[in-house]
Amino acid sequence: MGGTMDGTRQRRRGNTRQRIQDVALELFAEQGYEKTSLREIAERLEVTKAALYYHFKTKEEILVSIFEDLSRPIEELIEWGRSQPHTLETKQEIVRRYSEALLDAAPLFRFMQENQATVRELRIGETFKNRMLGLRDILVDPDADLVDQVRCISALFTMHAGMFVLQDVEADPEEKRKAVLEVATDLVTQAHLGARRA
Repeated sequence: MGGTMDGTRQRRRGNTRQRIQDVALELFAEQGYEKTSLREIAERLEVTKAALYYHFKTKEEILVSIFEDLSRPIEELIEWGRSQPHTLETKQEIVRRYSEALLDAAPLFRFMQENQATVRELRIGETFKNRMLGLRDILVDPDADLVDQVRCISALFTMHAGMFVLQDVEADPEEKRKAVLEVATDLVTQAHLGARRA
């Protein structure tokens, strides 16, 4: 695990509901969502099933709550972006903040990538897709030509890919995040300037 994830876990440890979410996500990642039971989650947490039940009745509830909690910053970012002027500074700030939001949500993204059927079944994928479209609409100028639209969408995919593809690259996690952020910012900047030249 990268150092940044440990920091996230430290921040979240105090809260029982969040501890349940973290442990459930760990188990889902290790052995798959389908094969994980509430009993196993309770055992790893060293609590009774009844204590777990107090917070969540099903593992679906746990997963949906993880998705909602970890993607809330992305929703707030979209709301903020919609209220800002369509300037280069706004777009660069969105890319920067999105990079930070993804850092906390990295375990969830990993889960979504490896459990696509479950994600489809629980309609998490649909909600996520709508959020991506929301971000895209803020980054892409309405009159941008196709190449610049592709640049903006590529900036988002660059940040997603950075979480998975760079896992095997030998480098400090924070250095990797900065490198990905720089490329994503460049793409959005080029697209913005392209739209201004037209």
